[in-house]
Amino acid sequence: MTTWRMPPEWAPHERTWMAWPSAGYTLGATPEEAGQARRAWAAVANAIIQFEPLTMCVDPRDVDIARGMLHQDVAVMEMPLDDAWMRDIGPTFVLDDAGGLAGVDWVFNGWGAQSWASWDRDAQVAHRVCAAAGVPTVDSALVNEGGAIHVNGAGAVLLTRTVQLGEGRNADWLQESVEEELNRTLGVDRFAWLERGLTRDYEEFGTRGHVDIVACFSNEHTILIHDQLDPDHPDHEVSAEVRRALTGFLPDFDIVGVPAPEFLSDEEGWVDYSYINHYVCNGAVILCAFDDPGDERAAEILGSAYPGREIVLVDARPLFARGGGIHCITQQQPEAGS
Repeated sequence: MTTWRMPPEWAPHERTWMAWPSAGYTLGATPEEAGQARRAWAAVANAIIQFEPLTMCVDPRDVDIARGMLHQDVAVMEMPLDDAWMRDIGPTFVLDDAGGLAGVDWVFNGWGAQSWASWDRDAQVAHRVCAAAGVPTVDSALVNEGGAIHVNGAGAVLLTRTVQLGEGRNADWLQESVEEELNRTLGVDRFAWLERGLTRDYEEFGTRGHVDIVACFSNEHTILIHDQLDPDHPDHEVSAEVRRALTGFLPDFDIVGVPAPEFLSDEEGWVDYSYINHYVCNGAVILCAFDDPGDERAAEILGSAYPGREIVLVDARPLFARGGGIHCITQQQPEAGS
């Protein structure tokens, strides 16, 4: 049986994959909302292309629009799409013992078969991306998304009970069965189970607890966590719970808090603005910005966490208004052998 291993995000990349917003709530209901979404996705892509190759998957009807907004070096690939969250609909790339590349194709069902989601096209994206990349597909029966896992490349994985074991995904699976499947597909054997994600992620357009907005590895032995310092915000207790859980599961790891932005709420309630949802690419970190005093502080912390990489701030407020961030719309393809 082939042994698979998911490299950490900071390993060298062959390229980044993204998907262009083409329909549904992500694109919005008005021309103004559509323009805001497209500009946000384009800003992230145009930042990443300065550091590594990038392919944007675009629904055929939107190719001309995308080409007009993207840097000329961004490769555009036509692909039928329902939505634009490539971290979740794309493959999770892994390596075999010889360094050969493949892509795990999780079962994607619209973040737990949520009533507003459509996923007939998106459920095919992982297979299509693997075919375009010229790598085999590793099929999995686990309902899962790329934003629901984070690995250190040395056997540890972060995940959330309300995702992998939650309603609409794998509620009939035992925890041991989930762990066995993640061991098979990702090569992990240390599992840090968080009880829940950030508060707003359980509202209408949330993922029900994706870990990539809560905590992430920055090297083999360090975990960055979302640190909500304001005791009035419900995520203040979530941050404390996350720290306690990680200390229990991974006591030999360093835990570094990244303070949340000072901006706490909007017209819909408590925000989940988080600097944890950044993207590490070749030579840089693409960091969510919120026009907040916390932006500079987060840039300093991440500069120390990822030494030698340029910190590039991109306004992520239009992304968070649609239920995600920079990490959510990107997916790395590691170099073979990395």
